Amino acid sequence: MSMVSLPGLKELIESISRERNLPRVAVQSAIREALLKGYERYRRAQNLDKKQFDEDYFENFDVQLDVEEEGFRVVATKTIVEEVSNTDHEIALQQVQDMGGEEAQLGQEVVLDVTPDQGEFGRMAAMQTKQVLAQKLRDQQRQLIQEEFQDLESTVLQARVLRFERQSVILAVSSGFGQPEVEAELPKREQLPNDNYRIGATFKVYLKKVSQGQQRGPQLLVSRADAGLVVYLFANEVPEIEDEVVRIVAVAREANPPSRHVGPRTKIAVDTLDRDVDPVGACIGARGSRIQVVVNELRGEKIDVIRWSPDPATYIANALSPARVDEVRLMDPETRQTHVLVAEDQLSLAIGKEGQNVRLAARLTGWKIDIKDKAKYDHAAEDTKFAAARAKYAAELKEMEEEELDEEEFEDENQPHLKDELNKIEEDIEEDEDIDDELEDELYNREEE
Repeated sequence: MSMVSLPGLKELIESISRERNLPRVAVQSAIREALLKGYERYRRAQNLDKKQFDEDYFENFDVQLDVEEEGFRVVATKTIVEEVSNTDHEIALQQVQDMGGEEAQLGQEVVLDVTPDQGEFGRMAAMQTKQVLAQKLRDQQRQLIQEEFQDLESTVLQARVLRFERQSVILAVSSGFGQPEVEAELPKREQLPNDNYRIGATFKVYLKKVSQGQQRGPQLLVSRADAGLVVYLFANEVPEIEDEVVRIVAVAREANPPSRHVGPRTKIAVDTLDRDVDPVGACIGARGSRIQVVVNELRGEKIDVIRWSPDPATYIANALSPARVDEVRLMDPETRQTHVLVAEDQLSLAIGKEGQNVRLAARLTGWKIDIKDKAKYDHAAEDTKFAAARAKYAAELKEMEEEELDEEEFEDENQPHLKDELNKIEEDIEEDEDIDDELEDELYNREEE
């Protein structure tokens, strides 16, 4: 069998494997695909017979790589037939028998060497092979990254700053100890305002997404602003969370506030079924030792740890910490609207700077919270207003239901009429067909006479 020589093939595979952190098998597979693509382009360019090559025309062709001999062969799988109509896909039975295949039968397949001559294959095919190889290697690398990091989505990785591209930070991350580093992108919207991103700096990042497809740039999208990072840091620092004695029920985070005058802040609700354990105290630690580790990792972000409660009023009051709440009025549980009454000196604390505290409390609890001054609050007037609003809402809902009911009744009433009309139309069509048949018979009879 003839072979096209590829001097330095063995060394090429080794160097690509080292540089791109790819297994040798993956590199060899990419080289085979690239050579096959080069052969396909060579055949299309040398199409002297003006054959029509479909997209899957070359599916029966393959490349055999010989690493030790540093060369390759092109082979084709052909079907044995009596008369050949396509020499690329078929071979005559007589020809196979002449080649020594006396026991060959029609319909069987044989693999034949179709390697072009070294000179014939030419420089053009070699250049195209080189271009395709680069793309195939990128594809192999992306596939390996996807397989390696797919199961690590929604986990936290250690990252190191490599460079900056536009407003994004390109980081080096690893899937584990001893594993090669892979590039990840930290977009502007996922960065923390207090972080100092400099070359070589290390951070913990949350792996948000492992991208698929052929888009350019890093496949891994990481975040410093995701609430999942806070959950991980607490779980890593608080043994009670790791042991599932204390559980994190909800997290509301504003890592990038709308105003530069407001700093990042997080509220986290925790609970426990163990009466002997204080979940808030467990997260804060002795003299704030545990929560301080989390705050330091997040570069000074404010964190409020509050106790979750099944009672909405208690939960809302806790969520507005550090403000002191006098009363929580659940005005409309259906639409989850509540009025929170506080003393005048607690108003600004409950609302927070530019509304941040009440905004995070609303996200944490899922209730729409209105902070009210207790001294100026009119209970009767507010009750009357909400009662009127509820009555109006109920009336609108009832009206909508009645309209839907009327539409259904109209359809039910007209259904028999529609069926009758359809039956009548079908009968008319049948009568017309009978008349047509009679006319045809009469005309036929006249012709016979």
